[in-house]
Amino acid sequence: MSSIIGNKIKVSVFGQSHAKAIGVTIDGFPAGFEIDMDELGRFMERRAPGRNAFSTARKEADLPEFITGVLGNVTCGAPVSALIYNKDQHSKDYENLKKVPRPGHADYTAQVKYGGFQDVAGGGHFSGRMMAPVCIAGSMCLQYLKKQGIEVYAHIKSIGGVSDDSVDMADCTQEMLANVKTKEFPVINDDKGMEMQEVIAKAKADLDSVGGVVECVITGVPAGIGEPMFDGIENRLAQALFGIPAVKGLEFGNGFEAALLRGSENNDSFAVKDNKVVTKTNNHGGILGGITSGMPIVFRVAIKPTPSIARQQESVRLETLTEELLEIKGRHDPCIVPRAVPCVEAVAAIVMMDVIQAGEHGF
Repeated sequence: MSSIIGNKIKVSVFGQSHAKAIGVTIDGFPAGFEIDMDELGRFMERRAPGRNAFSTARKEADLPEFITGVLGNVTCGAPVSALIYNKDQHSKDYENLKKVPRPGHADYTAQVKYGGFQDVAGGGHFSGRMMAPVCIAGSMCLQYLKKQGIEVYAHIKSIGGVSDDSVDMADCTQEMLANVKTKEFPVINDDKGMEMQEVIAKAKADLDSVGGVVECVITGVPAGIGEPMFDGIENRLAQALFGIPAVKGLEFGNGFEAALLRGSENNDSFAVKDNKVVTKTNNHGGILGGITSGMPIVFRVAIKPTPSIARQQESVRLETLTEELLEIKGRHDPCIVPRAVPCVEAVAAIVMMDVIQAGEHGF
């Protein structure tokens, strides 16, 4: 399903990587909200391809055209629909992939499910390109949430064993994280960012790719939002975040590190600050029992290496069930982690806007 279905906000994307256009429909967005189109354009540019040496050579402007739901940049209450026209497709590079699927990609599973009728060009609707329309919706939600005092920030936590500076989960400095949004390479520590870029360049020179981790922080969310068990904030975020192509893992707060600690080490002591209940640490990542605690929501997603690499790989010719070597053509990111950063922000913002709009709190 190509949709993020919330209780109030429903976001559906359509199109394929090399179709004439890709787009999004947002149902339930409040009327009367003025979209800052300049800010939306800056956000879209952060994800757009062809901007630097660590991105694919495909160049797309990714400027959306709103066709419904917006009058004079103001939402009118009707479903908001927007299109992005594809301009720089090289579809012939993908003609062989229905017969000889790429290792690590959805070519094989799509062939089995759709019987050869799927659009394989550019990965079809399995492509990371389909996150561009999600980012339109995400940018709108980010702007709306900001006016409610809620901010969403993400940065590259690590690439190929090189780690960025860590955030203080209990006291995230918004200014520090906001600065990341203006950087071409979204890290806190620029020296570490240069090391990461060297790792990417080495992988590219080796006709290979590399993955990494994106860390996201959501600030300003009050306590008491969410539901227990199967509809908690973690659950809602997880379902949507795994819709981002190449996401293979997710952790909140201390995440897997919590399994190595004792309860006395992992528990967050309660305290009072500015007449509010807080925790002295934030190992729980801002969510307890599926419900927000009022502390910053902190999570990390693991992004796998780009499966489309120029290096020769072993595959199978499906017509004859014979093994053969595959050389992949086309233009691909040696590392998709930098461009995944705004995608993580966008998806998190959509989910949080839905729960805020639905009034899922106990106060």
